[in-house]
Order: sequence, then C-alpha cells, then structure tokens
Amino acid sequence: MKKTATAAWSGDLKTGKGTISTQSGALKNQPYGFNTRFGDTPGTNPEELLGAAHAGCFTMALSNILAEAGMVAQSLDTKAEVTLDKVEDGFAITAVHLTVEAVIPGASAQAFEEAARKAEKGCPVSKVLNAKISMEARLKS
Repeated sequence: MKKTATAAWSGDLKTGKGTISTQSGALKNQPYGFNTRFGDTPGTNPEELLGAAHAGCFTMALSNILAEAGMVAQSLDTKAEVTLDKVEDGFAITAVHLTVEAVIPGASAQAFEEAARKAEKGCPVSKVLNAKISMEARLKS
C-alpha cells in the first residue's frame, strides 16, 4: 500500500507560503508557512500533521491489540505532542509524547497498559520516527 501527500511552496522561508494536500482529499491546498509553524497564523504545519498521523496510527494499533486480547474500547482518545527543538544545524523533531485515555468495560489497568505499550512500539508511524517517543496511558471509568 502506498499513500501520497503533496506540498507546494512559493517564496523564501519567512515570507513564503505553501499548501499541503493529501491523496484522499482530506487536506486540499491547506495553507502552511513560517507563521503557521512558528506563530499563530491559521493553517497547519509539518509537526501538527505528524502528530495527527502518529495519534491516528497508535490509536488504530491499540484498538487492534485490545480486540486481540478480548477487550473492546468504548472510547480511545489520543493526543500526540510533537517537540521541535533548535539544534546545531537547524531544527529537529526530538520527541513525541502520546497521551491516551480510554474507556474499556471490564479491562484491568495492567492489561490496558500492556496493550498501550505494545501499540506504542508497534504502530508503523512509531517505527519510522527516529525521535524519542514516549507515551502515557490512562484508563478512565
């Protein structure tokens, strides 16, 4: 399976503008630029998109792992916090922290934690990232 996304850009880094689109059309010419990345201008940025991809991937993986263990989630809510730091040669994504809250009738905290750890390590987006990836999982009743 292969999926695509595209980015178009015009201008220099600080005053230029770009758009991001996805093959599915979920994003179509979504604006991004220096101010959407480092400021408060409406639009998106690569870190936000990476976070969305990681949160979605992890949550789907967790759903599958839970089902294989006989648990069905009533709800799984995941937040991915992506850290962009200044480093010697520019900027780098240095960490992703996943926070998941779940409602799973009949699940023990230990079984949920084990499933969440397995999903953290096993989702394809986690596997592709070189950043330190951390995660916390909370089972809500």
